[in-house]
Amino acid sequence: MRICTPEEAGISSAHVRRFYETLEAYHLPVHSVILARGDAIFSECYYAPFQKDFQHRMYSTSKTFVSMAIGFCEQDGLLSLDDPIAKFFPDYLEKEGAVHHGSTIRDLLTMETAMPGINWFRPEVTDRVAAYFEYPFMKNPGTLFDYDSNGSFMLNVIVERLTGKPFLKYLQEKVLDDIGFSKDAYCLKSPGGHSWGDSGIMCTSRDLLLFVRFLLNRGTFNGKRYLNEDYIKEATTMRVCNSNYDFVGFDTFSYGYQIWGMPRACFTTFGMGSQFGFCDPCHDLIFVINADTQGNPHDSEQVFEALYHNILDHISDDGAPLPPDEQAYQALEAWLQGRELFCLTGKKTSPFSKEINGVTFTAYENPMGIKWFRLEFEGDEGRFHYENAQGIKCMPLGFGHNVFAQFPQEGYSDLVGNEVVPGHTYRAAFSADWPEERKLRVRVQIIDKYFGNLAMVFGFRDDKTVSVRMVKQAENFLDEYVGWMSAVATQAPTI
Repeated sequence: MRICTPEEAGISSAHVRRFYETLEAYHLPVHSVILARGDAIFSECYYAPFQKDFQHRMYSTSKTFVSMAIGFCEQDGLLSLDDPIAKFFPDYLEKEGAVHHGSTIRDLLTMETAMPGINWFRPEVTDRVAAYFEYPFMKNPGTLFDYDSNGSFMLNVIVERLTGKPFLKYLQEKVLDDIGFSKDAYCLKSPGGHSWGDSGIMCTSRDLLLFVRFLLNRGTFNGKRYLNEDYIKEATTMRVCNSNYDFVGFDTFSYGYQIWGMPRACFTTFGMGSQFGFCDPCHDLIFVINADTQGNPHDSEQVFEALYHNILDHISDDGAPLPPDEQAYQALEAWLQGRELFCLTGKKTSPFSKEINGVTFTAYENPMGIKWFRLEFEGDEGRFHYENAQGIKCMPLGFGHNVFAQFPQEGYSDLVGNEVVPGHTYRAAFSADWPEERKLRVRVQIIDKYFGNLAMVFGFRDDKTVSVRMVKQAENFLDEYVGWMSAVATQAPTI
C-alpha cells in the first residue's frame, strides 16, 4: 500500500497526533498502530522495541481468519454452514462418554454454541478436540450468544480435516499469498496437533492491514474477487445480539461470523489485549492496533473512544483531501519516531531506597513459594533477587525506562499451547517507580510469542517489615506470581 499524509486522507496531522496522545494519556501499552484510507496508509507507528517486521500474536483476531477459511470451504463445496459439526467428527463421537452437542457450523460462527467455557489449559489435556467432546452441553445451540473460543477452535479443526493442511496454509493459498501477506506467517498449535486457530496466528501489523482490507472490500483485493460476496456480507452483518442488559459499550453492537459490530455501521476483529482490525465502510478507513492491555477493564473503550473522537469525528466524509500542512505533518512524524513501549512513570527515586538497598528479607509462607528476596538500586536501575521453587532468580528494574531481558521463570509454552518446554523463557520489559516514599512498584511486560503482564507492589512499614502483592494478567502463565507475601529483614544468603 502507498503512503500519504493525513491531510491527503482527509484529516489533519494535528488530530492524528491527538489520537496517539490520547492513547498514551490512558497509559495503554501500545505496540503498533496503522491508520489507512483507501489504498494508502496515512499514519504508522511502532513503539520500540517493536518494528514493522515483528510477527505479533493476534490472539482472538485469529478467529476472523478462521471464519474466512470456512467461507472458502463453503465456496469450494466442502461444507454447508448448516452442517452439524458431528458430521466431521465421527471418530471422536463413537468413543465411550463422548457428548454430541447438536451445534452447526453456523452456530459456531455466531457463537451460539451449546457449551462455552471449556478449560483446556489442564495438564491432562493432550488432545484439545477430545476435550471438547467431554463436556455436557449447557444451552440449546442456535439460541443465545456466549463467547466461545473452543467453538472457534473446532471450526479451524474442521477446515484442517477437510483440506488436509493447516487452516492458515489453506487461507494463504486461497488469498493471502496473492495480496502480499507474509509467507512466513504461522499459527501456534494446540495439544493434539491442530492449529490454535482461535488465538495463535503470528503475523505482522501490515499483514493484518491487508487481511482487513480484504474484508472491507467484501472479498476482493485490487479488483480481483477471491471469496464470494454473499459470505462476506453475511460475515460482516451483525445478526446476533451480544448484550444481556442493553448497556452500551464497544463490545455490545452485535456479532457476525467471528466479527464484532461497532458503532456507526463499523465492524472489527477483536483480540485479547487490543489486537484490533477495525473497518469503517462509510469512510473506507482501516485502523490496526496491536498492544497488551490485559488487566485494564476499560481497554477497548479507551482505544475506540480515542479513535472515534479524534479520527472518525474529524475525517472528511467524502474523502476530499485537506490543504497541505507540511509543518504539522513533519512535527507528527518526528514525534512518532520517538515512541517507546509504556513503562512506569512515577518517581524514579526515593530517599527510603537507601535504607533497604541490599537488605535481604526472609518471606513467610506465601502462594508464590518465595523464600527470600533482596532489592538492589544503582542509579536509574536496580535488581530484584529472590528464590522460589525453581531456584535463585533475578529481575532487572528500570526506573523511568524499560530494561529488556528474559523473564527468569522457566518451562513456559512455546509453539504448542499448554505444553511445558523445559528451560524455555519469554522476553520481557521491566520497569519500576516509587508512587509513595515507601512503596515500590514493578511492572513486567512479557513481549514474546505470548503476551502478559505482571504487577508487583512492595509496601514497607519500615526498613525491616514489608508486604508484597503480585497480580498477573496472562492467559496460562505467570501463575507462580500471584498472591500476597509478608517478609522481614534478615541476614543475606550467599548468591
